[in-house]
Formats: sequence, C-alpha cells, structure tokens
Amino acid sequence: MASAANQAIEPGLTTASRLPARVRIRRAPEILDQRIALSMMALRVADPVATAAVLLLGTRWLGLDIALAERVAGVISALLVAGIFADAATGQPWRRSGWSAMASTLVASWTMVVGALLLIGVLTGLLDKFTPAQVEIWLLGTPLLMVAYHSLVRWLLLGYLRRRRRTAVAVAFLAHSLALRRALQDADEGGIDFLGFFDDRQRERLQMPAAEALLGDLAAAADYVRQHCVDLVYVALPMRGDARITRLLGALSDSTTSVYFVPDMNIVDTLQGRVDNVGGIPVLGIWETPYYGTNAVIKRAFDLLGASVALVLLAPLMLAIAAAVKVSSPGPVLFSQRRYGFGGQEITVYKFRSMTVLEDGAQVTQATRHDQRITPVGRVLRRLSLDELPQFVNVLQGRMSIVGPRPHAVAHNEQYRQIISGYMHRHKIKPGITGWAQINGLRGETDTLDKMRARVEYDLEYVRNWSLWLDLRIVARTAGLVLRDANAY
Repeated sequence: MASAANQAIEPGLTTASRLPARVRIRRAPEILDQRIALSMMALRVADPVATAAVLLLGTRWLGLDIALAERVAGVISALLVAGIFADAATGQPWRRSGWSAMASTLVASWTMVVGALLLIGVLTGLLDKFTPAQVEIWLLGTPLLMVAYHSLVRWLLLGYLRRRRRTAVAVAFLAHSLALRRALQDADEGGIDFLGFFDDRQRERLQMPAAEALLGDLAAAADYVRQHCVDLVYVALPMRGDARITRLLGALSDSTTSVYFVPDMNIVDTLQGRVDNVGGIPVLGIWETPYYGTNAVIKRAFDLLGASVALVLLAPLMLAIAAAVKVSSPGPVLFSQRRYGFGGQEITVYKFRSMTVLEDGAQVTQATRHDQRITPVGRVLRRLSLDELPQFVNVLQGRMSIVGPRPHAVAHNEQYRQIISGYMHRHKIKPGITGWAQINGLRGETDTLDKMRARVEYDLEYVRNWSLWLDLRIVARTAGLVLRDANAY
C-alpha cells in the first residue's frame, strides 16, 4: 500500500489537484432528484386516468348508465392523452414563471385530443352515442381538473426547490455564459444560486456590469469549487483544444462537482454525458450521475425491493452468523467503518466482524490472503462474502445501493484520489454491495497501483453504461461467484 502512495502523480493531474489528504468534499445532488422524477411519473399516469375518469363519473352524475360506448371512448381518449400529453407532464412545471405556459400547454394538448376524438367519433358513428350534456362535462371538466392537479404539483415542487438550493459558477465571461446566468436567475427549475464568473481578463477589459461577480482567474476556479462546495460548473471557454480547459478539468477531477460545457464539447471523455438546456440555453454535461430523472426512481425502487427481500429471506442466517461471531472471539458482532458514498459524502458501512482488529483511522491495512488478523469464523464469512450481508441495512438507509462501485475506507480514498485521475468520479453514484469490477475479477486486495487503477476503470465503465438490466446481470453473476471467487479471502 505504501508503495502505491509513492507512485508518481499521473500526467493528467495538475499541481492544483494534489490536495492534502483531508480535503473538504461535498455532495453533488442530481439535476432532477427522486421526488421530482416521481412527480413527473405520477403526472404521466394521472393525465390519461383523469380524462377517462371525467367521462365515466360525469356519465354517472347525469344518471346515465356506463355503456360500451363510454368504455371505448374512455380507453381511446386515455391512449391519445398518454401520447399527446408527454410534454405537458415533463415540461418542467416547477418553473417559477411557468404557470401560464403550463396551463396553456395543457389546454392546447387537450384541444388536440378533442379534435382527434371528434374525428374518430364522426367516422365511426360513436359520437351519436353521447348526449350533449356528457360531451360538455367531458370537454370542459377534463382540462379544469388537469390544470388543478398540475398546479398543485407545481406549487409543491417550487416549495421543495426553494428549500433545496444548489450553487453554480461559470468559467469565462462571454455573451452565452451571461445569458446562462440570466436564465438560471429567471427559472427555479433546479433551485440554483449563481455565485459568479471566473476569467483571466480584468473586469475593465471584460466590460462586466458591476452587478456581476468576478470570482477570480481560471487557476483559482478548482480551489474555489472545493472550498465552497459548488454543485455545478458551467465551462463557457471556446472548445478548440484549449490547454486551459485540459488544466481546468484536471484540477476539477478531484471533486464530485457536476461539470457542463456551454455550448459544445469535443476534447474530453464523458461520464454520462448528455445535452441539456437551461432556459433555452444549450449545455453539454460531461460528468454527471446516471440516475437522472426517472432513473433515480427506478434505481431506488430496485434497491428497496431487493434489500427488503434479502433481509427477510436471510434473517435466520444473519442471526446464526451473529451468534457465531459473538461466541468465537471477543469483540462486537458488527464492524462499522467510515467510507465515502454518493457525492463524496462520508457514510458508515456495516459488516459482520471478521478480524481481531477494528481499523478505521488514518492508516487502514487491507486484508491479505493469509492475514493473521482474520478469525476462523471470519475466514469462512469472507470466503463466502457473508460478512457483507449487514450492508443491506445500508441500502435501506439510502447510503448504498445493491450494485455500484465498492466503497473504500476513508484512508484509502484519500490516498488514491491523489494519484489516479478521475478517481472521485466513482462517487457520482452510490457505492454498492457488489459491482462491475468485482464480477470481473477485481475483488479483494489492491496491493499495486495498477490493480486499483483497473478497478476504477471498471467502476467508471459501470457509471457510463448503467441500466437496470446491467444491475440484474451483475447480481446474477455475483450469486454465481459466491462459492468460486478466488479473490475472496
């Protein structure tokens, strides 16, 4: 381990990124967190249901029977709404100044649905099956109901975003970066507070308005981001292979901040790169979490369901293991250790104690194949990965996922972040009980820098290519490796 720490700094890192071991770290929230994504999903479901419900309930209220015509019309209208109302449900209804636009979008979308329904009704003769009162209630009641619950969701989301503020800076003061700042100010879509600009030119040369904050030159940007826990960095430098961008990204690589290019990017590798926009200003994300929007809901649902089932089914086994650990050697049943989780946030991870020591300080020695610190019971637990079972509790707590990069001890994290470029990008997602690196033979001791670098490469490959299907594959392969993993000791 010590030899790895003495390796030369990787060429891609700059002097600014060689930080003291106890550098301050921060949590990088997603652009759309789980509550907002879940609200969007609920609206996508609610809109088709609402249009059919207004027709059927209105028919009952008029004292009429719900016949085949009403059922068919309800299904057709629900299908039309599901297709046409996509923008209405996902069109950022949490914008501060967007209520009238939201209401207009809903009414316009409903008008398109009504036009299609009238055409179908005339061509099929289905329109003759409805009374004028039914049609009036349906055509007027549906948009009123939709505007009402969309407005309620918007009000709740705006209140939530006002409590969940994030910070942002821009690198380079240019026309499009100033337009971006104004767009962030005019919209509450992400609850973002813009702190200012970084530029190598003086304020007088920039002709910068007095109201705009010039925070320093480009060389000061990375330190400022770390010291002030900035969540978002928008890079507006011209994308022409500029060496300044390479230096800036190298310095920022030792943080978990989300970085976007405005408006284009062509010189760096991406991590869940995607095109986004803020108030109509295009931005390119290059380092982001894959759990964006509904993906966050899917991932969390998978974790909650999987961890709950695992804890119920494995409860008798875990009780037996706890008893065996307790009677076989002195010390606690559970071993808790500080590690880094999502966004570089420090978390506490649980394991069944498998050693005679409880190391959690500045120096943590990794277990080796014939480590004398491992107890007899602990050797069996580690061989079968049973010592990791308490981490399903960490999953329920939201600190970990079932699948993700394995969390390293804080001491190891601080060591390797300084010598492996992009190491901290592992923390754009939650750590996992198992991961892509582990099923590809990179479990266990990392006694050389090359082994740790290979593990990080697999972790970043997982972040780039995450999907629910990939998680299921990893879980299935992990189950198959339990009894025959040569690196488990």
